[in-house]
Amino acid sequence: METKISDFMGQTMQKIKEMVDANTVIGTPIQADGVTIIPVSRISVGFASGGSEFATKHQKPEGENAFGGGGGASVKVTPVSFLILKGDMVKLLPVDPPASNTADRVVELVPELVDRVTTFIDQQKEKKAAEQETF
Repeated sequence: METKISDFMGQTMQKIKEMVDANTVIGTPIQADGVTIIPVSRISVGFASGGSEFATKHQKPEGENAFGGGGGASVKVTPVSFLILKGDMVKLLPVDPPASNTADRVVELVPELVDRVTTFIDQQKEKKAAEQETF
């Protein structure tokens, strides 16, 4: 049975769905000079509603119920980071303030450390290959 409250709730939820979609979290890519930048955001949604349907002693003869209701929603979009793509390189550029403790800083440095170690290993392999060619 459809009621005024269920209509009200359905319309409110539909409006929230229209405001927030996948393109809000992972933004539209921006391209410039061979570099692609993709914004990444965090979304927080708050929702509240209430209502009542009740019959009164002054109700119309055809049986319509009185309705009282209200609702509200809030959507907060916070930029978190940017994915930067250039050729084969992908880098995550965080927007948040710097890490506040050692563990957070270590987690932030892991991707950069992996890149440096990989580069070092590649250089060592090239150096060994060059040495073997000279012998």
